[in-house]
Amino acid sequence: MKLILATRNRHKLEEIRTLFELPGLELSSALDHPEIPDVEENGKTFEENAVKKAVTLARATGCWALADDSGLEVDALGGAPGVYSARYAGEPVSYPANNAKLLRELTGVTDRRARFLCVVALASPSGQARTVEDRCEGRIIHEVRGTRGFGYDPLFVPDGFEKTFAEMEASAKHAISHRGRALQKARAAWHEFLKSDPSDWSDPTD
Repeated sequence: MKLILATRNRHKLEEIRTLFELPGLELSSALDHPEIPDVEENGKTFEENAVKKAVTLARATGCWALADDSGLEVDALGGAPGVYSARYAGEPVSYPANNAKLLRELTGVTDRRARFLCVVALASPSGQARTVEDRCEGRIIHEVRGTRGFGYDPLFVPDGFEKTFAEMEASAKHAISHRGRALQKARAAWHEFLKSDPSDWSDPTD
């Protein structure tokens, strides 16, 4: 009962392993398959990117694969950075540079409504895939706060809270975050399927 996580981002791996661990399910990741090149995330939506990553790894390895794609949408920026969240400030990927650019773009802006979105895709070796998604609404503050988490976590305060994601304990963040909610949906939707005998597995889209 093997499932490969289609990411080499160690921060994501840690979160996904924590949130998606199921009895009898053996999790590995793209880090265990260095021979497979990174997937170009050129989709126009989070769903397109998540499905592409999951399907590519599943077909390449002959195993089932789980991928997520997520990002930040800021209302005042017309939904940017969106699917370009990871590389908002260009290459190479730099969280501090992304945060600095976001703050510059929001200089003088009072409406700082934003949300994190996450799409999780499960793909079979034959290339069939299905997805779930969720979000976390909140706002962007004026300076980075906190040392936990990654990405835009030091700038994002979820609705109903005063702490940024980067100031929260991991368990508190996972309970309300976009990725936490999406993975909880994925577990609810697919846990019986993933716990079944591998010889009986069929595409969840059947």
